[in-house]
Amino acid sequence: MPDGREQAEASVRLVKAIDEVPAEQWDACAGLDNPFLSHAFLSALEESESVCPSTGWLPQHLLYEDEAGRLVGAAPLYLKGHSHGEYVFDWGWADAYERAGGKYYPKLLSAVPFTPVTCRKLLIRPDADLVRTSEILAGGLIGVADQHAVSSLHINFSPEVEWKLLGKMGFLQRTALQYHWENRGYETFDDFLGSLSSRKRKAVRKERREAAEHGVEILMLTGEAIEARHWDAFYKFYVDTSDRKWGSAYLNREFFALLGERLADRVLLVMAKYEGHLVGGALNLIGNDTLYGRNWGCVADFKFLHFEACYYRAIEFAIERGLARVEAGAQGQHKIQRGYLPVFTYSNHYIPDPNFESAVKEFLVRESRQMALEKMHLEEGSPYRKGE
Repeated sequence: MPDGREQAEASVRLVKAIDEVPAEQWDACAGLDNPFLSHAFLSALEESESVCPSTGWLPQHLLYEDEAGRLVGAAPLYLKGHSHGEYVFDWGWADAYERAGGKYYPKLLSAVPFTPVTCRKLLIRPDADLVRTSEILAGGLIGVADQHAVSSLHINFSPEVEWKLLGKMGFLQRTALQYHWENRGYETFDDFLGSLSSRKRKAVRKERREAAEHGVEILMLTGEAIEARHWDAFYKFYVDTSDRKWGSAYLNREFFALLGERLADRVLLVMAKYEGHLVGGALNLIGNDTLYGRNWGCVADFKFLHFEACYYRAIEFAIERGLARVEAGAQGQHKIQRGYLPVFTYSNHYIPDPNFESAVKEFLVRESRQMALEKMHLEEGSPYRKGE
């Protein structure tokens, strides 16, 4: 494990809000491929107070600057008083540590809040030394963890390359599963259907036909086509779904207003309209090569509408835009028969307590084997024709 304290003191500092960092400098490190890493997205979370101390998220963003004060690397970082809104579940770890007499919270988390999307957490300018800057940022994160004397530091939903790099530095490694659709050079949705087995192809066509028979109109909105009334309606759907599934909504109406103001061109809002009224909607964000499905809500019951709005329209949009994949978010084995196959997601963990670290490490070895077996089993249910 790298020694974070020396590097943190020499080169790294923390800021308590993303707006303390000039947007152009942050985005120079984050890049333009993933909208969730952008200064605009992270600042919308904080400015709306969806992310703030009162919601259990205290920003502690890590910055690494050169001698001229230019930002060379950064990492989104939060001191957290709970494990909500993360999608990498450590409730069992918290329970075990506290039953043993420890204090699990607060902990540190490097992630995009409420967003189970794979993206870099060690954000580095393209002209910087990748390995050296990664080591400095990782050491800085450890230094912050030691300074705060927290139980643990978690880096969630990293790309595999970053995950492996952090693993070599001594971080514990964890895997989980999501379901993604891959564009195999399709020019039309029918091309995609042609890659499925006959039975699965007929099932998809049947679902789409029955969804259309309800008379629900599907609106595909992005950029200036998204109006305040669309956000009003979507927020209603989002809150309704959150109340029924999780008990409370993480994101507030102000966040969606800011998202519309700052990132409308990176938003795809799929809205369902019935008898003149908006009745459901799916929120997606558009990356350079990926469409990210995030939230869905509906206040009416139409069979197969969820699949049509969230999965099939997303595939159509990705094909039209020439995007490489659709990431459909966390959970949901039902996505497999609709063309979304299981893929690994990755997280890293630093635990200062050697006894606790040993117990977690032993658990992760067993869990990783289980994940590999589960992925293999799920792949046997692939809807694609053999050879596809």
